[in-house]
Amino acid sequence: MPVSGIEHEVRDQVSYVTLNRPDALNALTPALRDRLIDLLTEASADPDVRAVVLTGAGRGFCAGADLRGGAGGDRLPGDVARLLRQGAQRLIAAVLDCEKPVLAAVNGTAAGLGAHLAFACDLVLAAESARFIEVFVRRGLVPDAGGAYLLPRLLGPQRAKELMFFGDTLPAPDAARLGLVNRVVPDADLAKTTRDWATRLASAPTRALALTKHLVNTSLESDRATAFAAEAWAQEINMTTEDAQEGLRAFRERRGAEFRGR
Repeated sequence: MPVSGIEHEVRDQVSYVTLNRPDALNALTPALRDRLIDLLTEASADPDVRAVVLTGAGRGFCAGADLRGGAGGDRLPGDVARLLRQGAQRLIAAVLDCEKPVLAAVNGTAAGLGAHLAFACDLVLAAESARFIEVFVRRGLVPDAGGAYLLPRLLGPQRAKELMFFGDTLPAPDAARLGLVNRVVPDADLAKTTRDWATRLASAPTRALALTKHLVNTSLESDRATAFAAEAWAQEINMTTEDAQEGLRAFRERRGAEFRGR
């Protein structure tokens, strides 16, 4: 179902999702957030989608949640927690749980929820002009949208606290140096580099990537025995796929593999 403020098309087996509220730096309304979740869920189940690209229009990637339409009236204890569980946390979980690789193309400002949306993606490309801001402390707020879960795993606790305690703007080159971004490219090259990476992802063995993503994400909470058992079962499952059989045939026949995502 089309939602104003978001553009979506599937091209060459890639689901391209563009936040399109440039006047608001692509801040997420509840409707936009829910549509994003639906698109990620649909991508997981669609065999003709083999990768997802998430980007923004204009000067911003995503300035976070749109707070201008905040709910009025009295809040009861538990209301805020429920809103977070059903809203921002559900979005971040949808990215982490998507069975297709999700590539963020960060074209501009990524702040608050917008920064965490990028950091939850499997790969992050950033334009040179992009910047990331842990804006919560500037508003007297606790980080949400999984930030206190994601950042320590990406950076370690001290670096994560530095970003969250001070709320300083982090330019894209510094984000890459810290390991939050895979690659920084000139602004004019972001779209082409994104297409190139998406094409490579879409031509890869899709189920193997899904299982690899699951192993990497869950390893951060697993002990060695659990991680090794998960790896063994992932191999068992993956060996039933057509792509695994094709990869082995191609190796024996000394040719390049042609994966179909099945």
